[in-house]
Order: sequence, then C-alpha cells, then structure tokens
Amino acid sequence: MTEDDVLAEFRAAEALLEGHFILSSGLRSSRYLQCARVLMDPARGARLSEALVASIPAELRAQIDIVVSPAMGGVIAGHEMGRALGVEAVFLERPDGVFELRRGFRLAPGQRVLMMEDVVTTGLSSREAIAAIGRAGGVTVAAAALVDRSNGTADLGVPFFPLIRLDVPTYPADALPAELAAIPAIKPGSRAAA
Repeated sequence: MTEDDVLAEFRAAEALLEGHFILSSGLRSSRYLQCARVLMDPARGARLSEALVASIPAELRAQIDIVVSPAMGGVIAGHEMGRALGVEAVFLERPDGVFELRRGFRLAPGQRVLMMEDVVTTGLSSREAIAAIGRAGGVTVAAAALVDRSNGTADLGVPFFPLIRLDVPTYPADALPAELAAIPAIKPGSRAAA
C-alpha cells in the first residue's frame, strides 16, 4: 500500500479529521487520524494490518511470537496484527496508572514480542508498554503502529515500523498558532461523532 492508498482508507472511513484536537500527550494538532473509525470495518483493518506486516522484514517477522498492545487504542490494531502474523495478541491495561497484563494474559520468559500501537505521537506510552512487556518477562523485538505522528522524533529503543507517517505540527496548549486557538478544542474519541 502506498501512503495515498492508506490515506484513502482513512478518508473512506471518515477517519481523517481536521479541526483543533487535544492529543493523548496533551499536545494540540489541526489534523487527526481516528484509528478507531478506520478499524471498525474488519476488511479495512485486515488490509491495513496486512500491509503493515508486509513492511516488516521477513527475518524479523519470523522472530515474533506474540503481539502486545496497550489498551485502549491499540487493542483492535494489535488483534489485527496478530491475525495477520498468525500469532496470539494480548493487551496491557493501566488500572492504577501503570501498564500491566491482566485477564489471565501472560508472557513466557523470553517470549519475543511485537508491541503494536494505533498511533505514536511522543512515544511515551509505547516506551511504557515496552517496559511493561519486559517486567512481564517478554522481549520486545520491534514496535509497529498504524500512524507515526512523531515527525520522526519517537525513539522506542527497538526497530519501529509505522504504516504511515503523518507529519503534522503539534503545539503545547499555551503556544497555539492564532488559527488553531480560534477553534474550540476537542479530545478525539471523547465525544460522539457529529
């Protein structure tokens, strides 16, 4: 899939949004790719995950025993990657603010993991997920995401494979450009679509 093909999938799902968005990092942006909308169609999710799997070198793919993703946004993306790779997929939760495996999920000592996100902006939650995988006994061999919004700055400490890189400027809330400050801010996913 080309970048245009991927963006066409997001547009078809009405998942490429424009406005004033509060990202999970707290930063603000004028564009947002709503991965939940693009993944609500299982066929579309399958196409995107299969394209992402194809971008990972074969020798690295062969090392992956399991996919682990952070809840909430990474759950469907991680499940689709597990399906595309032919391996199990589990997810991490933060019941007390720190990622951990729950629901009877566990990793065998040394189990090789692909950590899968929907979107990476600063990389903080990805690094926290990778740390949790290590605490659970797994070894993260690579990370992947549908969207890399980091403008190339996210260092996850492992090879990182995004399906698409969306280089859109982000701003702290107290340093917004005038055109963004003039639009009410919304937190994607926190309200029903209009």
